[in-house]
Amino acid sequence: MNKYFSSTIAAILILLLGLQLYADTNTHNLRMKTDANIVGHVISDGKHVPFVTISVKGTTYGTVADETGHFRIIHMPVGEHTLEARFMGYKPAQLVVIAEQGTTKEINFYLESDALGLEEVVVTGDRNERRRSESAVIVNSLGPSLFTNTHSVSFADALNYAPGLRLENNCQNCGFTQVRMNGMEGTYSQILINSRPIFSGLAGVYGLELIPANMIERVEVVRGGGSAIYGSNAIAGTINVILKDPLVNSYEVGINSGFTGIGMRNAGSIAPDNNISFNASMVTSDQNTGLSVFGFTRTRDPFDANGDDFSEVTKIENTTIGARLFHRFGMRNKLNLDFYNIREKRRGGSHFDRLPHMADIAEAAEHKITTAAINYHQFFRSTDMLTVYASGQLIDRDTYYGAEQSLADYGKTDNFTFHTGFQYKAQFSNASLTAGAEVSGESLTDKKLGYPDWESAMGEEDFDIFTENTTVADQQTLTSGLFAQYDYMVNKFMFSLGGRLDSYRVEDKEKNFDPKTGVIFSPRANILYRHSPELQARLSYSQGYRAPQIFDEDLHIETSGARQVIHTNHPDLKAETSQSFMASIDQNRLLGNTSIGLLVEGFYTVLQNPFVMEFGEPDDNGVVEYVRENADGNAIVRGINTEINIVPGRSLSFAAGFTLQKANFEEVHEFGEKRFFRSPESYGFLTANWNLNPRWAVSASGNYTGKMLIPYFGPNLENPEEGELRESATFWDMGTRVSYNTRLKSSGLQIFAGMKNILNSYQSDFDSGIERDPGYLYGPVLPRTIYFGIRVGSMLR
Repeated sequence: MNKYFSSTIAAILILLLGLQLYADTNTHNLRMKTDANIVGHVISDGKHVPFVTISVKGTTYGTVADETGHFRIIHMPVGEHTLEARFMGYKPAQLVVIAEQGTTKEINFYLESDALGLEEVVVTGDRNERRRSESAVIVNSLGPSLFTNTHSVSFADALNYAPGLRLENNCQNCGFTQVRMNGMEGTYSQILINSRPIFSGLAGVYGLELIPANMIERVEVVRGGGSAIYGSNAIAGTINVILKDPLVNSYEVGINSGFTGIGMRNAGSIAPDNNISFNASMVTSDQNTGLSVFGFTRTRDPFDANGDDFSEVTKIENTTIGARLFHRFGMRNKLNLDFYNIREKRRGGSHFDRLPHMADIAEAAEHKITTAAINYHQFFRSTDMLTVYASGQLIDRDTYYGAEQSLADYGKTDNFTFHTGFQYKAQFSNASLTAGAEVSGESLTDKKLGYPDWESAMGEEDFDIFTENTTVADQQTLTSGLFAQYDYMVNKFMFSLGGRLDSYRVEDKEKNFDPKTGVIFSPRANILYRHSPELQARLSYSQGYRAPQIFDEDLHIETSGARQVIHTNHPDLKAETSQSFMASIDQNRLLGNTSIGLLVEGFYTVLQNPFVMEFGEPDDNGVVEYVRENADGNAIVRGINTEINIVPGRSLSFAAGFTLQKANFEEVHEFGEKRFFRSPESYGFLTANWNLNPRWAVSASGNYTGKMLIPYFGPNLENPEEGELRESATFWDMGTRVSYNTRLKSSGLQIFAGMKNILNSYQSDFDSGIERDPGYLYGPVLPRTIYFGIRVGSMLR
């Protein structure tokens, strides 16, 4: 694979060099100092709007208004140009200007409020920038204000606040989390970083909590099959993490502390959670080069919720640094470079003052994650765009999943993932065509480390007490794909037809199975009907697939004194495919001064050859094997997502979402059940934000989780090996936040405090002791928690 990757990267670099030579010969005149300058300001409701992005259409060039709402663009190419002003919360505005050599012209933008975000530009729906109201699929955006108002320290914390999404914790020891979309578990959703599927299965074990919120500009969520655009695993939908771009010279530093377990009886000590973050951006005066840097550090103590000296909330130490760089070689091209490094230690169980193998139970993992990416954009014709990209991720993970002072449970995992390709978007008068090719690959080696076997050496002569390392998994995957999408607009309709042809190869070198190969075509079709700017209707059909490879849960060992649970694939496991249907109505109206938005979305997904887990029984060493195999018959997931947004004015807003769904197999499986486990039939969220005045703000947020089926294999049963199926309670997780803003010369200062899970709506029947079932976990991730902190930054208002 490394040889294949090197060849691919070499081809990409040659292509980039050729494109740059083309750009140099065709944009030389664009870099001349024409002294054709544009100055102006941006106003809304009689007030200047700071930090608005001003871009020149058909180019990569632009600038950002300063904190007073004024901007300038120098040395414009002579001729006619269209300028666009864009800022979150406002409708984009365009003006045409003729740049003349040696002349400075003034143009001013007047922006209208867009309280519901209908004109916000999104990229995840079809891999291109498009206004949300013009996207063929519904795209929800989770922005910085949501991260702030819900006190979301990590990427995971904000995922409960989009329709159809629900974050859950699956391990009482190590805090293995996943996000369910439309009732399907996390492996059915594709996590993207800057629109690239570089988030590997190993990263997915703990990755939702690994990514700090301060490195994220926004998160875009697309529900429904996305394999036609993004490849394998995008059956339930796609979650795109978009990192912060350098836009203007700025900085921000934040410090906050939280305390988990406030007011809980029969619990362990209150657990502190301390975080420090910083961001800085620098942009040259000609706007041709920009650099943003970010850093984050977190220290969270473990928390024992039931007083048995075993943790329910994981200990975490995280340090993250990263940077994003752009450079414009000319008016019509742009190069982006991304880099970040995450180092995290996490541990759950008992005896945290000892080495892992000296504890009664320890699930510990130390990650070193390094990710780098390069993207090159080149305009052709008027607004055609070619994008060439490559990204890679290295993960070095050291683990211990063991109990009762075992020395045999240390492990080491090495993972390399790469993704590279190109796409070209051709724009016509009433249509567009996007097409491209991609290659993705992954190499994963998981080893159980050797140890001194004192017990076997007793009474033996010439016995080597040190065992050898044992390879548990050695897998390589390679996927090549071609994709295309054609959009055609006529009257009030937009018809979108796309497809992706993937050829995959999964090779298990450890088990010496024959490589699993396949060629899968994933089509999708969408219809958008824009009755008016306020009312849109959408219909969509898509197919998706999951290749038979190692998934995130396979790289986590659920551990107790009674048993260890490992996950494996059946030798005859086949690819899982899906067919998804979605229909939605999106109504947005202005009633007086109040903006109201209502979304109703129905979904129906058929899973063919669905993956299910066949539960095994403990062997003599207490190891239980869960084998992933294809179920008999299909599985069906269907339901309705609703979302309502009410904005009475710029100082007050409300949002809520609710999902009703059913998910079941056609044939019974474990415990004689057809229903999906850990999949409630109802769940939802709400948020409210109120700016009392320019200084004070109050926000509230909450999540509702309905009843669900949870397997239990704990010591409280007469036959723990057989287990039983239990039904959980319902939960209301409510929180609030209060902030105060003031000025420190040229910077803003914010002081804030709040509480999560005010009602302490939290699981009350955790298993206890060394033989507990750590997988018996459900409901909110944290009990009642208070927090406070400060933020200082040049862009705080």
